[in-house]
Amino acid sequence: MARPLLFVNLLLAFAAHAALAQEVRVYRADETVDPQEVARILDTKPAPQIKMRSLHVLDDEPAAKASPKATGSRAAHKDALSLPIQFAFNSAEVAPSARGQLDALADGIRMLPAGQKVVIEGHTDAIGSDHYNNELSLRRANAVMHYLVALQHIEPDRLRAEGLGRSAPLPGHDPKSAENRRVQFRGE
Repeated sequence: MARPLLFVNLLLAFAAHAALAQEVRVYRADETVDPQEVARILDTKPAPQIKMRSLHVLDDEPAAKASPKATGSRAAHKDALSLPIQFAFNSAEVAPSARGQLDALADGIRMLPAGQKVVIEGHTDAIGSDHYNNELSLRRANAVMHYLVALQHIEPDRLRAEGLGRSAPLPGHDPKSAENRRVQFRGE
């Protein structure tokens, strides 16, 4: 009787974790953005349903021998990607050093299905007031959106800019660290 209850609890725990966790692919400034990876991350079409005929619980099999496929493809899937777009102090002008990554991002957006929308989130570190950081992050997200529309000819109705200020620092980083000054992209 304990096995069915354990199985149900494991399923509920996995479903809760998958719903709450957001995985972000964080690019470094010196990293080349892969347009195909961009398209995979931003594509929000539902994954195909997995059909199962039966399920066996094997208590005696060591965890080390478990198949890597048993962990599921969701564990490797990212929900968003983050670019360290550089801006001058108190500025929303995209620095020339960020253009290569943004151009590759645009190539990835072009690979998405027609009608797929992308949210551009501006983020700041925790230095400064909430009001200041919210305004600055929105200006920077709009500057990136303008770059993608004006120079990369991405349709403006596919993009939406948001300023999140300092409200969503990267997990595992000091909220005041430079890594939190970023622009993040997610499919909508």
